[in-house]
Amino acid sequence: MADKAGIIICGGGIIGLTIAKELLDKGHKNIVILEKEKKLGEHASGRNSGILHAGIYYSPDSLKARFCLEGNFLMKDYCRKNNIPILESGKVIVAKNEEEIPALEELYNRALKNGAKVEIIDEKKIKTVEPYAKTCRQALFSHYTAVVDPSKVLEALERDLISSGKVMIMKGIEFRELIKDSRLRTNKGSIEFDLFINAAGCYSDKVAHEFGVGYNYKIIPFKGTYKKLKKEKSYLVRGNIYPVPDIRNPFLGVHFTRSIEGTVYIGPTAITALGRENYGILSGIDREVFNIICRNITLLLTDPLFRKTAHSEIKKYIPRFFFEDANSLIESLQLNDIEYCSKVGIRAQLVDWGNKNLVMDFVVLKKGNSLHILNAISPGFTSSMAFAKFIANNL
Repeated sequence: MADKAGIIICGGGIIGLTIAKELLDKGHKNIVILEKEKKLGEHASGRNSGILHAGIYYSPDSLKARFCLEGNFLMKDYCRKNNIPILESGKVIVAKNEEEIPALEELYNRALKNGAKVEIIDEKKIKTVEPYAKTCRQALFSHYTAVVDPSKVLEALERDLISSGKVMIMKGIEFRELIKDSRLRTNKGSIEFDLFINAAGCYSDKVAHEFGVGYNYKIIPFKGTYKKLKKEKSYLVRGNIYPVPDIRNPFLGVHFTRSIEGTVYIGPTAITALGRENYGILSGIDREVFNIICRNITLLLTDPLFRKTAHSEIKKYIPRFFFEDANSLIESLQLNDIEYCSKVGIRAQLVDWGNKNLVMDFVVLKKGNSLHILNAISPGFTSSMAFAKFIANNL
């Protein structure tokens, strides 16, 4: 256990690692990354679908819009330099009915404002991109959307940082509390710092509260479960097929994604989890479960949009309803074409408890010699390298 660090980064996910890389490039040294797990990418960074988004969904004045497309390009460039495979397959967003056409056109306009390369295509043109995709009259085609293997990216970043000799990645070290302004306690002892950066993902609100900031923000974990197509039916999807989402909430709906190795995943759902690491039915449930349940009940009572989303998502635990969602996107799909999949992720969704609303954008808070990154959810992986430049430039 080091006794002193110039910069401590709490969290060894994609945000923490890319910030360390940017600080290193700017000449900083004596950087310590604290990671509570024994391996990097055990949570959101290693459990996401690997999609590099292309700046379509996000309000043009948001941090997500500002960093998504630039992050897409930077990540692709990093992968090419490190011989990490990229599946540059693009994405189609399909309309289930005529009522979704205005929302599709809104996505098109947002994408143009954000600098994305997109086009509205008809039912004939979509067959040249995704032969089995269904749509009502029109679809949106995103050229820049791609897929990578998140674990390969994390491994490459870890190698780069360690080989510099200026970054120490300390695994199995869990943040416990702030002892005084420039010293914190962990499960393995205390450490002093000049600057602290909170990139703790699903625990970022707890860490921020320990530093006296962001008390109005609380994280509610959402469980994203997946299924997959049988191998012999994987030809039904070439790249990515998405529904038109409700752009008032941060969830994109069940969709199809072909991974680097060729598996076609279906999902994720967005069902309230009973713990920040509740990946199984009971695993990951701890004493915080009662607080999480109370927060969910409060939102169900006060937020009609949250109530509507919760009602539609809970039904996806029933195979028939999950199938209906998937079947609305592609042709020739049968119920027995969908298989069980062990892939599960947790979305650390931030809630502004002052107005009881789900927070749509990244949040960056600063107090003294500490900086706190909250709500670094999708497109957090895509945006990470551009977002890290922003953080490093503004410390």
